[in-house]
Amino acid sequence: MKTPGTIIFLNGTSSSGKTCLLEALQERLEPPYLNMGIDKFIWMLPERCLERPLWDDVLGLADHAGQSGHQLMTTMHHAIAAAARRGSHILADHVLVEPRWVTECARLFHALPAWLIGVRCELSVLEERERARKNRTLGQARAQYDCVHAHGIYDFEVDTAHFSTAECADQIMAHLQSGARPAAFQQLYEKPYR
Repeated sequence: MKTPGTIIFLNGTSSSGKTCLLEALQERLEPPYLNMGIDKFIWMLPERCLERPLWDDVLGLADHAGQSGHQLMTTMHHAIAAAARRGSHILADHVLVEPRWVTECARLFHALPAWLIGVRCELSVLEERERARKNRTLGQARAQYDCVHAHGIYDFEVDTAHFSTAECADQIMAHLQSGARPAAFQQLYEKPYR
């Protein structure tokens, strides 16, 4: 039986710095980790789906998804689990705004070496970043703010409002190398989040 790969799963609101953090970790981690984050799956869609009104059925509603969004996310979750079971190491960033996504990830990842990392950031900083980026819908981070961390369980958390991307990556690396074992997905599997 093949030894499964490790999953490092970053969860936070839009503009919290997940993608930059993922890229920083990917540069540091050995052996190589695949980037199987949410943007990789979104960009697999036809371009027409990334514009309204079709986008609203995918993930354009910020704090919940339409049918197309649920289909895309379940595909992402199953692809990550399958790749890890084949021995690939995975980095993924996500916006867990739907309780059913948390439940599905717990079911798929609880028996794998999978870390659930919370990427936190103060709302005022998120909103400032949103305005500065100019490629995000204003109000997205506020809409996600209360629901994205509502499941409440993480193996480790970082704060991108008070620490740089490099510092957050270093903190995660130190935790991964500390000898601690991932337990968040197992806890969420044993006591499902609703």
